[in-house]
Amino acid sequence: MATSLKKEISYQQGGILSKQLLSGGLDVTLFCMAAGTAISEHRASREGAVIVLEGSGTFVLDGKTILMEAGAVFGLPKGAPHSLRAEENTSFLLALAGK
Repeated sequence: MATSLKKEISYQQGGILSKQLLSGGLDVTLFCMAAGTAISEHRASREGAVIVLEGSGTFVLDGKTILMEAGAVFGLPKGAPHSLRAEENTSFLLALAGK
């Protein structure tokens, strides 16, 4: 079943919304982070990729800062420590390899 990403994106003031869009061999989750929100450092449970849809923020991956802006795509190695902060409303897809 196809999903319209544009229709799925929504922001909650001061909050972070996540919606699982696909599951199975590839898990895809949409994250919508309101401006000023952050996710503290944690580790990736599986190998994956991040695809930024809109907004602006920073993603710190294994000590290196990556600019989160529309169109940015980067890999997420299994076990890599990472954290992120949205400077403005920011949405991205997190695609993780199957379990």
